[in-house]
Parts: sequence; C-alpha cells; structure tokens
Amino acid sequence: MSYDLIKRDIRRDEGLRLKPYKDSVGKLSIGYGRNLDDIGITEEEAEILLAHDLYNAMQGLDHALPWWRNLDALKQRGLWNMAFNLGVPRLLKFKKMLAALQRGDWSAAADEALDSRWATQVGDRAKRIAELFRAEPGKET
Repeated sequence: MSYDLIKRDIRRDEGLRLKPYKDSVGKLSIGYGRNLDDIGITEEEAEILLAHDLYNAMQGLDHALPWWRNLDALKQRGLWNMAFNLGVPRLLKFKKMLAALQRGDWSAAADEALDSRWATQVGDRAKRIAELFRAEPGKET
C-alpha cells in the first residue's frame, strides 16, 4: 500500500482546517480530521507546537520591539512569556510596562505588569514574571 496515496486521499476527503471545528458527528477536530475529543494530541505533538509557538512569539517581539534583545536574559524571559501568553498585539497594549522596561525601570515594569486585568487572570504567572522583571541581571530564578 502506498503511504503517499492514502495521505492524498485523506487530505482530499477530510480537507484542511487550521482552527478547531465540530465534525459531522459533533466531535471537536482540527487539521485533516484529527479528533481532539477522543484522540487529543501526543506529548511529542505538544512539544512541537510549543517550539513553534515560542519561535513565533520571539519573531513577533523582534519585529515589534527590537530593543527587547538588549534586555538581560531575565527580562527577556519575562517579556517572551507574556508575548507567548497574550500574543504580541495584546502585549503592545502594556505601554507603561514596555516603556519602563525600555528605560530600565525594573520595579515600575513589574508594578505595571501586576496592575492589569491580565495579572488577575493569570495569577501566579504574573507574579513570577514580575519577579523576573525585578531581578538583578545574572540571578537566575
């Protein structure tokens, strides 16, 4: 049996949908008919998605905030985490926090991150990111 031929058949018969959808029997699906309700994804697939999404967040930061590369590794990590979580367009709405990071006012950046609806939604994640913003460079947390 030919793998390439069955792959072609499945692509034709299922069609490609890049966002979740309900299939003909109401199962949440994605891609070429991946049944998320019954099958889900594997840990390996989750790691591939994570790597891809981290790369996209980094590229978004590079494009929108090229100065972020001049921050120390801890500040970069916090900002990258926020970009991953929020998406860069929503991250850009944190104007006061971003301005504080750009000028090196770590405490103000942390305070601005915590003084947001996002912080109440993500709880401890926001506290950990604020700690990264406040931390002295080179002090890995």
